Amino acid sequence: MHRRGAKLVLVSRKTHTYELKGAEWISADLTIAEEREKALAEATRLLGGIDVLVNNAGVGAYAPTVTVDDAMWNHLYELNLNAPVHLTRRVLPGMIAQGKGCVVNVSSIAGVVPLPWFTLYSTTKAALLSFTHGLRMELDQTGVTTVAVCPGYVKTPFQANVIVGRPPLMLQRTKAFAITPEKCARDIANGIEADRRTVVTPGSGRVLNGLYFLFPKLIDWQFSRCNRNLEKAKN
Repeated sequence: MHRRGAKLVLVSRKTHTYELKGAEWISADLTIAEEREKALAEATRLLGGIDVLVNNAGVGAYAPTVTVDDAMWNHLYELNLNAPVHLTRRVLPGMIAQGKGCVVNVSSIAGVVPLPWFTLYSTTKAALLSFTHGLRMELDQTGVTTVAVCPGYVKTPFQANVIVGRPPLMLQRTKAFAITPEKCARDIANGIEADRRTVVTPGSGRVLNGLYFLFPKLIDWQFSRCNRNLEKAKN
């Protein structure tokens, strides 16, 4: 988006995580409502208004539901779902008033095809997906749109920074099919420009979605087997 002429304000817990000429950085912990409000106010001041909001922050946890305590679940929920919904609600009045805007919510393939070793993460992403699609219908004829993004495996430090656990061996083997962050970013930017309802990247994700729609029991069986093997490996 920067290369296409957008003026960017980027939010992370640590500022300047990489160099991007002309971009502004804000340091904020998006799990804290007060910090979200301050970051949004500062971004609005720097930009003079927000045309595109990209909710991309997220965290995972490879853990069975029965072992997840309230603190872990609350952290997942706050960052993956509550933060993007909160920020979206805050930017919508301005976007509607100016008659244009776009909210981009980065969900996951796991939001469409739930993963048993990633159940609670999948839950937050499925809820975000539903929110994005419902909001798009709410905003019909306002000039404001939404884009739901469902990435598969992207080459980022995501898996190294999960709250707990490790992915099953089967998932680790799919690294060969992973896409780069740059590829994912291009697909998102293209989706915004084309006003797409959903961006699924890479294309193999659409194949998995189709198989799950056509043969849900088969996919459930395969993933259940992978999950059992994961539990055996732990023991």
